[in-house]
Amino acid sequence: MTLVVGDEELLADRAVGELVAAVRAADPGAQVHDLFGGKVEHGELTRLASPSLFGDRSIVVFRSAQDLGKDVVAEIVSYTGSPSDDCVVVLVHPGGVKGKALVDGVKKAGAAVVTVTKLTKAGERLDFVRAEMRNAGRTITADAAQALLDAVGNDLRELAAACGQLAFDTPGKAIDEGAVARYHRGRAEVSGFTVADKAVEGKLGEALEQLRWALGTGVAPVLLVSALAGGVRSLAKVGSAPRNLRGGQLASHLGMPPWKIDRVKRQLNGWGPEGIAHAMQALAVADEQVKGGGTDPAYALERTVHVIVASRNGR
Repeated sequence: MTLVVGDEELLADRAVGELVAAVRAADPGAQVHDLFGGKVEHGELTRLASPSLFGDRSIVVFRSAQDLGKDVVAEIVSYTGSPSDDCVVVLVHPGGVKGKALVDGVKKAGAAVVTVTKLTKAGERLDFVRAEMRNAGRTITADAAQALLDAVGNDLRELAAACGQLAFDTPGKAIDEGAVARYHRGRAEVSGFTVADKAVEGKLGEALEQLRWALGTGVAPVLLVSALAGGVRSLAKVGSAPRNLRGGQLASHLGMPPWKIDRVKRQLNGWGPEGIAHAMQALAVADEQVKGGGTDPAYALERTVHVIVASRNGR
């Protein structure tokens, strides 16, 4: 039994992922059951923790554990005192007063505790950026880390994505301020994703406004095409995913965090396979035009946004 407690969602998700990966490294056949607090019924843990006929281990993840009912809390606390050898249980709790009886109960019963708290200080976020780069096998100068924080903001998910992009696309070992400026002048990555979100949601006016702002502040057209393509590819991945997968299993299958899957599911409203295919064809043309195949990258991007929005409802 492990309790992951804290209000930083990215770090909580990573802690859960590390626990699941550790179990599967020892037992690749381990089954993951992703449950959400308010929907868990009494007796569900007992059922899932029961030994398998085939000897496979189970991993039961309770997300939003603060929403668990009193009878379920009592069942979990009781289980923590004498857990099954065939089951690993992970509780994800944001901290705070709600659900405190569960936190106190499983701690007293011997649960391992992983604490993840929000990084509220600038120094902590700079340390996070440096750690992300180290994990990617790269280094980043102090000025570059500060420039990245200034450009992207304080959200850890956006910072992690920005670090991953820089580590993947920038040659050499060290990343300097010039590399950050090339990718994030005028909040390049955030602007690109904003344009993509507005386009796939069918908000033509807002998408064009964001596109023109991004171009006017010097965002490279190739980055905007990349962001648009990423938005449409996400629609295709989530839309074609097996219907029987949920929660962590779906996230693992798609290679996407749960929060992003939830957002893409909302964006899928109005989209069909033909519309997605049409949008991808338009993006392939735009990619060629902004890389030298056309004379006006801005026009190519605006036309592509029009096509994406129109494709959403099959027009």
